Amino acid sequence: MNNSSTNKNQENALLWFIKVLAGGLILVFLVIHFIVNHLVAPGGLLTFQDVVKYYQNPGVLVMEGFFLTFVLVHALLGLRSILLDLHPSESLMKIANIGLIILGVATLAYGIWLLIAVRSMAAIA
Repeated sequence: MNNSSTNKNQENALLWFIKVLAGGLILVFLVIHFIVNHLVAPGGLLTFQDVVKYYQNPGVLVMEGFFLTFVLVHALLGLRSILLDLHPSESLMKIANIGLIILGVATLAYGIWLLIAVRSMAAIA
């Protein structure tokens, strides 16, 4: 096997650092999320009306959006690392990279849309 083709498929230091940083930030946002949703909430769980009211705070939308982003980045980079462990061809890895990017963008767009949709239900709830 040629070293130059093998090195092209390796996870570089920047992607590894982003994955580790995202993992650490997930822990921070997870703690905040659990405190608000399970320790502060009466009975340990927010009702749907409580969630809609909670999302009226723009800071909460930003926090939940970042939480979603960090989870997606960490998960998709982790999946990419697993794929790299299988030693795929360079062309297959290019396809996988494009697929992971499309999956990530689509999932993030849907998640952000969902946050905004729940927030807009204030008139209904």
